[in-house]
Amino acid sequence: MFYRVTCAGLTLLLTACSQPATDAYTEQTAITVAQEKTVEAKVTPQPTVKQTTTEEPEVRFLAPTQSFNAWKADFKDFALAKGINEQVFEQAFNGVTPDPDVVKADYSQPEFTRPVWEYLSSAVSATRITNGEKKIQEHKQTIDAIEQTYSVDQEVMVSIWGMESGYGGFTGNKNVIRSLATLAYEGRRISFAREQLIAALQILQNGDVNSKDMIGSWAGAMGQTQFIPTTYLALAVDFDKDGHRNIWTSVPDALASTANYLKTSGWQYKETWGHEVKLPTNFNYYLTDISTKKSVADWSAMGVTLVNGQAIATTEHSLQAAIILPAGARGPAFIVYRNFFAIMKYNNSTSYALAVSLLMDNLKGKAGKVISSWPVEDKPLSRTERKELQSLLNQHGYSAGHADGIIGANTRQALRSYQQSIGLPADGYPSHELLNKLKGIH
Repeated sequence: MFYRVTCAGLTLLLTACSQPATDAYTEQTAITVAQEKTVEAKVTPQPTVKQTTTEEPEVRFLAPTQSFNAWKADFKDFALAKGINEQVFEQAFNGVTPDPDVVKADYSQPEFTRPVWEYLSSAVSATRITNGEKKIQEHKQTIDAIEQTYSVDQEVMVSIWGMESGYGGFTGNKNVIRSLATLAYEGRRISFAREQLIAALQILQNGDVNSKDMIGSWAGAMGQTQFIPTTYLALAVDFDKDGHRNIWTSVPDALASTANYLKTSGWQYKETWGHEVKLPTNFNYYLTDISTKKSVADWSAMGVTLVNGQAIATTEHSLQAAIILPAGARGPAFIVYRNFFAIMKYNNSTSYALAVSLLMDNLKGKAGKVISSWPVEDKPLSRTERKELQSLLNQHGYSAGHADGIIGANTRQALRSYQQSIGLPADGYPSHELLNKLKGIH
């Protein structure tokens, strides 16, 4: 995965994902689906593959203050002080120069985002489902053993495998040492890249892979399920017992490492991720946020039902859940449980987690599709329009923070307050309608 970390001006940061060669590319968090910006941050003691935040000030470009060779000499001293063997360092950095493609990707700021319904259509395509079913049969003995060992549903680890690399079809084409060295030299998140680069050197020193074969995304995410180096050190496993943790070419190691990650993140075996739901008339849309959790019993008492109108099973009433609206009040609604939150620890995007959940349901033989209609006429705002929206909110007295085009918690709260003031559902969803109202266009 951890990018997923994620991406953009910072809309494409350190979790850029690799583009699969087999399935249609879903672009994961490289697309700020439903205006969801994700930016990779420093890994905390609880490891995450793509640790992200949703509100981040725009980072300005700062040119390097020294030559790359001078930087490398300084970094070598730092690496050796961290316990990296000098021979390992010299072999890893032999011939390494800054990669201009990595610099370009790091500083790119995509103007347009992809609608969530288009993202899901690609992510949960018939081809991806069929290929996933084939992979489960092809590796059945191994996948069954991983499921039993970690108590993690096999369909979720296979779904992440499909999302991250097209089931191993494409795991990246960049030398991880070169990519991370470039980002540590002149990237937007230099301290994060330095931490990942030290971890990558530790992986080489441990002998799990050589620098030539340490291939990944431009941002340093590695292997068939795209672990960043610190997460690899913390959670990768040698499931095939060959003496190496090999997430690049060993399916057992890649899938078991993912299962280990999910288990650490709180995955509950055989528990559902959630459901598409129907919200009652006059529902308080202020409550529709991934951070607002109530028991399923409480949501049910407020009139939330399954999308077909049936009550949510009483066996789920004790679970904590959130209500999310990926396309605002005019689109489908979902109630999501702790397994959904575990997927979000892998990649902090509700759109990504929803895609994995729906793909997982399909691989389980369930009807993993969205029933309600998407507001397909309501195209996402461009980055320029999102900046304008934030500026206008600030001008009208609704504090959206820095106008950087990133729709995070502060902007959503400002949107909710503005929507409530003009009698609209306070779903916090940025739209052309709201932008026009703020501009005085009716």
